[in-house]
Amino acid sequence: MPILLALMLMQSSPYASALPREIVEKKEDEARKRRTESQQFAGPLPLRPENGCLLAVESDPERSAEVARKALASAQGREKVRAGLCLGVALADLDRWGEARTAFTQARDTADPSDHLSRARLGAMAGNAALADGKAGDALMLLGPAATEAKTASDGALGASIALDRARALVSLGQNGEAAAALTDARTADPTNAQAWLLSATLARRQKNLIEAQTQIEKAAQLAPQDPEVGLEAGVIAILGGRDEAARRSWTSVLNTSPDSPAAVTAKDYLAQLGPEGTPKP
Repeated sequence: MPILLALMLMQSSPYASALPREIVEKKEDEARKRRTESQQFAGPLPLRPENGCLLAVESDPERSAEVARKALASAQGREKVRAGLCLGVALADLDRWGEARTAFTQARDTADPSDHLSRARLGAMAGNAALADGKAGDALMLLGPAATEAKTASDGALGASIALDRARALVSLGQNGEAAAALTDARTADPTNAQAWLLSATLARRQKNLIEAQTQIEKAAQLAPQDPEVGLEAGVIAILGGRDEAARRSWTSVLNTSPDSPAAVTAKDYLAQLGPEGTPKP
C-alpha cells in the first residue's frame, strides 16, 4: 500500500482517526431528521394556524416560535404537546439548542404517561438538541428514558434510531466500548437498519477489529447496495486488511453509482493514492 495513502487513512481521513462522519452528522442532517420526526409525530391533530407551526417552520422559524409560544399559553392536553413540539422544532432551526431541548423535554413531560410513542420521540428530539449543543452527557440522560419508552411502545425502528444517537453521544465522549454496545442494541432493535451496520463496521474498524468490521460492512452493503458511504467504508476496511484490489472496486463503485456525492470526492482521492490497477506495492 503506498505510504501516502497509509498516512492519509491513519491520520487525516475522517474515516480513520477523526470521529466518523456518519456518527457526528452535520447540522443540516439533524434539521431534516427533526422535521421528519415532527411530521410523523403529528398524527391526526389538525395543523391549525394558531397551534400548528410545523408547516411554517422551514420558511419562518422565528414566526413559528412566536406562534407556538402563544399556543402554549392556552393549550391543553395533546394540543399543549403539539405546541411544545412546534416550539422545539422552530428553536432548533434557529440554532437555539438549549431552548429547543427544554421545549422538547417539557412537551414530553406533558404527554400522557401511557403515550409511550410520543414520549419516546420527544425524548429523542430533546437528546438530539443536547447533542447539537455539544452536551453529550446530557443527551445520554435524555436518550436513556426515550429508549425505554420506544421499547415499551414496541417500535423497533425508533428504538434503533435512539440507539444510534446514543452511540454518537458515547463516541463523542470517547466511550467506544459503550458505543459498540449501543450499536448492538440498534442492530437488535431493527436488523434492517443499514446505518446501524455501517456505523458498527466503522467503529469496529477504528478499534482494529477488521474481521468484525468486514462482516458488518457486508451486511450494510446487502441492505443498502447503492449507499456511497457504505462503499467508501468497505474500501477503507479492505485496504487496511491488505486487499488493495477489493478497495479499488469499492471506491470505483462509489464513483459509478454516486458521482456527485461527497463520498465520491473522497473515493477519488483514495483511488489516486492507490494508483492504477496493477501498480506494484512499494
